[in-house]
Amino acid sequence: MGKLTVAKIRNAKPAYDVDGKAKAVRLSDGEGLQLLVKPSGGKSWVLRVQVRGKSRDIGLGGVDQDGLGREAFGQQDPLGALSLMQRTSLTLAEAREKSAALRKLAKAGADPILERDKERKSVPTFAEATNAAYEALKEGWSSKTSKAFLASLQKHANPKLGPLRVNEIGASEIVLALDPIWNHKPVMARKVRSRIGQVLAFSKARGWRSEALPETREMRSGLSRQAAGGHFEAMPYADCPGFFLSEWGKELSSSRAAMLFAMLTLNRSGSVRQATWEQVNLDAREWKSPAEIMKKGRAHDVALSDAAIALLDRFVPDRKLRIGLIFPGARGARLSDMSLTKALRQAGRTETVHGWRSSFRDWAAERMPEIPILVAKLAISHKVGDATDQAYLRTDMLEMRRELFDGWGRFVAPSLSNAAANAVPLYKSV
Repeated sequence: MGKLTVAKIRNAKPAYDVDGKAKAVRLSDGEGLQLLVKPSGGKSWVLRVQVRGKSRDIGLGGVDQDGLGREAFGQQDPLGALSLMQRTSLTLAEAREKSAALRKLAKAGADPILERDKERKSVPTFAEATNAAYEALKEGWSSKTSKAFLASLQKHANPKLGPLRVNEIGASEIVLALDPIWNHKPVMARKVRSRIGQVLAFSKARGWRSEALPETREMRSGLSRQAAGGHFEAMPYADCPGFFLSEWGKELSSSRAAMLFAMLTLNRSGSVRQATWEQVNLDAREWKSPAEIMKKGRAHDVALSDAAIALLDRFVPDRKLRIGLIFPGARGARLSDMSLTKALRQAGRTETVHGWRSSFRDWAAERMPEIPILVAKLAISHKVGDATDQAYLRTDMLEMRRELFDGWGRFVAPSLSNAAANAVPLYKSV
């Protein structure tokens, strides 16, 4: 029976010399196992063992303070206890089991340090696991998602987690990685937290870690409370008509036109920037957004209102020029991801382009209550219902969505609606 107890380990402290300077202390458990209490107060396990006639100290790992009362793995065969060698934080029972395994290996003529490190070295670091997860999973993601996954983890997770092996990462390590951006970049922080979880789940599936994934609740306890909301700032829907009228009266640059088109069609900025004339059927009054330009990788049909068609007619009146990107940037390239936001800022607004989707939802709820909420969700390409609902939903409810889009167009740009009946046309088609 060992000499150490859970209480002795918890209460162990460094010693102090006559000058009051802290110094390390070693407490023996027997059979060569020692508890090392460092001057800082940190505690770790050390095994003193004879290896080929020479006494050697072998570090076993730190003390698992939270699990001190937990039993060891219960594995008796030292060669079968190699999974224990991966652990760098050990309870008293686990330290005894690990030291016993290494003593038997030393007596058998093996190098216990090599055996201790053999399996640990086969476990990849978080940075290595991130790359492995990226390569394995990217085929099922869009190009944008796969790039964002890798870039965000390399920038925000790897500085703290990159060198750590995936079986060493718990809630406290993730908290330290997220802390610099948790309140400064809350949306990104939550995405990074989710992606860290993806890497650790991938690692567990590959057998690189056996521990359960850290719980979100556990991580939150180590992070400050984020500001309320966290959603994209949205323009109050009552402000939308005045804003549109003001911008419509200005020169219609590509970025301004794209911004207003996003407002009228409620599609995401990335989809608007990649929209081409070939996707638009003005006779059918539809914009068929293909899966490759949609966030969720699902094709989405947008019903074009009178206002949206009027905008397209004014921006490119000559039908012969309606080829390729609808809203090209410099030298015909795609507009940058900040171009629409910049146009919004130049108009003196602090909201986001994405926020118009929320403006529309509020408007639909208050001004078009006869239209089911499910239709409003479909209008902005949101998933509706659970897996069963989606399996039985055989229609995209385009005609009901068209009623919503027409209503939204009349609300935002009344002067452009029913353009054929206007006494004074605002644009001329060619």
